[in-house]
Amino acid sequence: MNDLDFLRTPEGRALLDEVRDTDPARELAVATRLRRTHPAPLVSAALGQARLRQRAVAKFGAADAGRMFFTPNGVEQSTRASVATYRADRLHGLGVRSVADLCCGIGGDAIALARAGIRVLAVDRSPLTCEAARANADALGLADLIEVREADVTEVDTAPYDAVFVDPARRGGRGRIFDPEAYSPPLSWAVAAARTASRAAALKVAPGIPHEAVPADAEAEWISDGGDVKEAVLWFGAGAAPGAVRATLLPGPRTLPGTGLPDPEARTPGRYLYEPDGAVVRAHLVAEVAAQVGGGLLDATIAYVTADELLPTPYATAYEITDRMPFNVKKLKALLRERGVGTLTVKKRGSAVEPEELRKKVRPQGPNAATVFLTRVAGAPTMLIGHPAR
Repeated sequence: MNDLDFLRTPEGRALLDEVRDTDPARELAVATRLRRTHPAPLVSAALGQARLRQRAVAKFGAADAGRMFFTPNGVEQSTRASVATYRADRLHGLGVRSVADLCCGIGGDAIALARAGIRVLAVDRSPLTCEAARANADALGLADLIEVREADVTEVDTAPYDAVFVDPARRGGRGRIFDPEAYSPPLSWAVAAARTASRAAALKVAPGIPHEAVPADAEAEWISDGGDVKEAVLWFGAGAAPGAVRATLLPGPRTLPGTGLPDPEARTPGRYLYEPDGAVVRAHLVAEVAAQVGGGLLDATIAYVTADELLPTPYATAYEITDRMPFNVKKLKALLRERGVGTLTVKKRGSAVEPEELRKKVRPQGPNAATVFLTRVAGAPTMLIGHPAR
């Protein structure tokens, strides 16, 4: 009996309940106690699953993570629930009622699709991953809408389904894979599969995908959640605008479409600095943000926008700049001491200095807070000091 088989039995579920909130520092003591009444491998399986569930809370929320079953790779590679829900809602809004979910992993996207009322064929070649996906569909009451199939995705007939969703593996034995053709399956295969979809298709790709690798007939969307860039999606078919680019920010959603603006000019720093959301930067839509706030770039090669007025936008965080100086640690330390700054936020673009190293050198002390930007202005290393605009 493998771990997941055992953990789904009444004994396994009872053991999972018992170790659910185990503090990692007390894990050895708990394991020692439980091994008096349970086989050691089963105790280890339950404690391992408890650890995975604790890690999964950030992606799936406490309620779902506490009922789901995970593999280490599944926790690491699953789509965040908020992003999967956004994508499922978009597909549902396009009239999609059935999806072939290829490279489904432990079923994170399949769950979101099913909750949107979409029937799902979830396919993966890993037996253990498929078992976890089935267990999760059952645990969340979605087994009637999710069929899990262990198969090579390249051999699956997707014709009976309205849409295709592909999430190629982007990690190998040596870590992240940056070449889209080294994905498993390769991006070219996924694109070909998407083009055969009867209604729509979505391909999940790394947010660092080169723009020149995006097919001309795809719409490219970069998605962030809470300010963190999570992924890019290539859309095909219904609702997709070929060649279009957009940045979507969650929660919301708030979507900034590309309008084809040229790169903004660099200018003298103004009173305000705008830090565009990472999805905006990845989508190459900094010019759209600069147009919204009437600003320009601090430097032609840096994605910081500067302006003279405060014009709030959901696509960038605004800071009021109080000081500007050439990069000089001693001068910065003296300024922070004079201002009584003990809480220092360090942000950087275009600088090789690590934030933690700078904090150690300036040793901020005092009741006040400040933000320092390490960047370039007209090519020169520069420090801008300020605080979030109000």
